[in-house]
Amino acid sequence: MPDPTAPALGPTPHALHPRVVLFGAEEAAAPPLPVCDHYAGVEPRMTKSLQLQAELGPVFDVTLDNEDGAPVGGELDQAQLIVGLLNGPGNCHGRVGVRLLPAQHPRFAEVAATVLASPRAPAYVMLPKPEGLADVQRALQWLETLQTPASAAVPLHVLIETHGALREVFAIAALPRVESLSFGLMDFVSAHRGAIPQSAMGAEGQFSHPLVLRAKLEIAAAAHAANKTPSHCVVTEFQDTTALKAAAQRACRQLGYTRMWSIHPSQVRPIVEAFSPSAAELEDAIEIITRAQAAQWAPIRHRNTLHDRASFRYFWQLIERAQRTRLAGAPPLPAELQQAWFG
Repeated sequence: MPDPTAPALGPTPHALHPRVVLFGAEEAAAPPLPVCDHYAGVEPRMTKSLQLQAELGPVFDVTLDNEDGAPVGGELDQAQLIVGLLNGPGNCHGRVGVRLLPAQHPRFAEVAATVLASPRAPAYVMLPKPEGLADVQRALQWLETLQTPASAAVPLHVLIETHGALREVFAIAALPRVESLSFGLMDFVSAHRGAIPQSAMGAEGQFSHPLVLRAKLEIAAAAHAANKTPSHCVVTEFQDTTALKAAAQRACRQLGYTRMWSIHPSQVRPIVEAFSPSAAELEDAIEIITRAQAAQWAPIRHRNTLHDRASFRYFWQLIERAQRTRLAGAPPLPAELQQAWFG
């Protein structure tokens, strides 16, 4: 718990807020994304997903699917359905995104224009299947052409699932409007024309096959180098909670992912829990940051270990992750810290 000898904290002035002190005002203005990205493409499941988000709180995003979730030939009808949901009462937290068609699709512009013309803009749009940097740049040009004043600031998430996109992943991550990179496991395996076995699409095999593991590491490294969010791929065994939790923990703890896809409502809570810091980790982080703040961010000693602003950044990010993974009804931070840091 916080050091009882530290002075009481009132609301933290913006200029002295931990995130501003440790990262600078510009980065502090961009809050981290929720740790779970839940996909739904059929109307009943889209509605159910929005209901679940309303129940649990904005600890996960909902992505309404206009690609694989749309019937072939019915993409525009799907886009209009999605716009209705974006503007409906179910979008109560404003954390609903849309997966568009690939940039090469003949109806990409038509569908993108429908989504971007929504009175309530999506939180982000996801671009699937780019063949490389040029496809992402082409999609960005279209978005800038089609956007309205309401959708001008909508960020782009990019699905890395082809050889070309993986080859140019650092350049893609560096594009200013790109906010997140996701790994498309199934299409990536299929792109190898049978050279990667089916087992590499499973919960266990995707962490052991060298080519798949290499792709995951490249995507995570590129995202972090550009200060973007790496989002881990799906676990298709949606009824195997043990396998899902193990995969989520490995993605978070070993591969550096700070976000993960869900494809079934039952996966949301286990993913959020797996990406949450432990109680012991959070307790240490609170002690270190409160002491650092009391010392005006000079180096401190904590349990016979020295810490300075380099490690303070890590512990502050851990506190933020605890805040954004707190499920509805879970105990918050101590009241005075909740008010000072997030009030």
